[in-house]
Amino acid sequence: MNCEPPISPGTEINVIPESEAPTIPNATKYHGESLLAEKKAAFLADGGNSIDFYFSSPVKSEYNSILGDYKKQRDAYYKNLDKELNENLEKRVQLIENLKDLIENADNKTMYRNFKEIQDTWKTIGPVPKNYYNDTWKIYHHHVERFYDLLHLSNDFRDLDFKHNLEWKLKIISKAEALSTEKDVNLAAKELQELHREWKEDVGPVSKEIREEIWHKFSVATKKIHDNRHDYYRKMRSSYQQIMDKKLQIVAQINDYVTTSNKSHNDWQKSINDIEKLRKQYFDAGKLPYSKSEEIWQKFKNATKKFNIDKNTFYKSEKSGQQENLKKKIVLIELAESLKDSEDWDMATNAMKKVQSDWKKIGHVPRKFSDDIWKRFKAACNHYFDRLHERRNSVSKEQLETVEAKKEFLAQFNEIKDATKDSVLKAIEKWRSLGQLPKNSRHLNNKFNKQVDVILESLSLDKTEILFWKFTNLIDGYLADNDIRKLDSEQLFVRKKIDEVAREIQQLENNLGFFSNAKEDNPLVLNVKNKVDVFKKDLTLWKQKLNYIRNLDY
Repeated sequence: MNCEPPISPGTEINVIPESEAPTIPNATKYHGESLLAEKKAAFLADGGNSIDFYFSSPVKSEYNSILGDYKKQRDAYYKNLDKELNENLEKRVQLIENLKDLIENADNKTMYRNFKEIQDTWKTIGPVPKNYYNDTWKIYHHHVERFYDLLHLSNDFRDLDFKHNLEWKLKIISKAEALSTEKDVNLAAKELQELHREWKEDVGPVSKEIREEIWHKFSVATKKIHDNRHDYYRKMRSSYQQIMDKKLQIVAQINDYVTTSNKSHNDWQKSINDIEKLRKQYFDAGKLPYSKSEEIWQKFKNATKKFNIDKNTFYKSEKSGQQENLKKKIVLIELAESLKDSEDWDMATNAMKKVQSDWKKIGHVPRKFSDDIWKRFKAACNHYFDRLHERRNSVSKEQLETVEAKKEFLAQFNEIKDATKDSVLKAIEKWRSLGQLPKNSRHLNNKFNKQVDVILESLSLDKTEILFWKFTNLIDGYLADNDIRKLDSEQLFVRKKIDEVAREIQQLENNLGFFSNAKEDNPLVLNVKNKVDVFKKDLTLWKQKLNYIRNLDY
């Protein structure tokens, strides 16, 4: 039986501003001012002049050093980034020149291959400065379209490329249209941005007669996503007043909260929990822009500050009784230490339980002693109850007879020939009838179960039936040993497997959706369907196992 540590006096209801970064704690500030005053006093005591005094805190010096290193690294990073962006710009401009030259000096034998090389190279070049991105992209695609328009001598290549690009762009449009139903408007906008990048950077042009039509479809889908986002933020702005009213109502509740009737630590713990719930409601009410939240935030801080002042006043008055509590707990520690090696089990067990009960009734002690006395008390209690549990788990004469009987039966069972389903069932019943094994001999159960599994595998039974038999035999063994921990663990494992298999089925069925236009005899489709059937069969078995455990009486 292990002991639990006492609850410390109430903790401050600390609040973090919704739109402010953490600041240096006041304690640190006061420590710095105290150190400065101390150094100045020493300087003046040595005959120094106040105007000549100078002191730099080691912490501040270290902070300045770290800040300086950070700024150097930041500046170097942005300098390298600018250099890389400009180098990428130069590479893209050069590629555009290469493309223009290719168009002006077209060679029917090599022009298409050279064009594909330019396309592939373009995709490998990283980002360019933002103010040049649109211009470079528009110029590049203008010449790409020029190339395709002039590619009259290689119609097969051109048409094949147009077809590939059209399929690709239709997929992008389909994805954009699907994003219009996405509830997370920020996620939809982010993914739409990636689709636009893919449209611009990765996909080439389509045939001239459908370019406007394809772009119009993509623009319509894009507009719908942007409209959804604008509607979302418009509704959010309209909800600000509701959020403000709710937050002010919570601030009023904190201000009106009465603590005058609190007389004990438990009373204040209840009040702390109540205020913490109100604090959570305040933050759960929603976020506001800084311009609207600051005034309410200050009111919230003042309300919680008022509560903390009342709470701290109570605990300061409580400290006078903590020395007496310390003496009482030390007496209990000494009593527990005197009992921890006792052989009078009945007397010592009752006494130790009473010591633990009395400990919980005693109030708090000074914080600097709290951990040390708790460790001493816990060590004494654990030492005694570990001895008690070890004694209870020792093997009796009757249990030794059970061990020997099961060892003998296991040896005979291992030699069994021509086993049948009925003979295995009878062997299991016989094994359990021999009695329960002590903990230090339960490995024999594992050996017996393994042999049962081997025999079942050799029988001409359905694989699913065998797996279920193995499972029920294992579970029945845990039940016979009253091993609740393993039963609970097994149930948790089965539930986890059900979730995993269900997710696999869902993923595979989703994948089938991508092949809606494929033929039924498509090998890829057939493979996925076969996998779905296998997983569904597994899911039925796992659910059957879960029902079996649920129906057990333990």
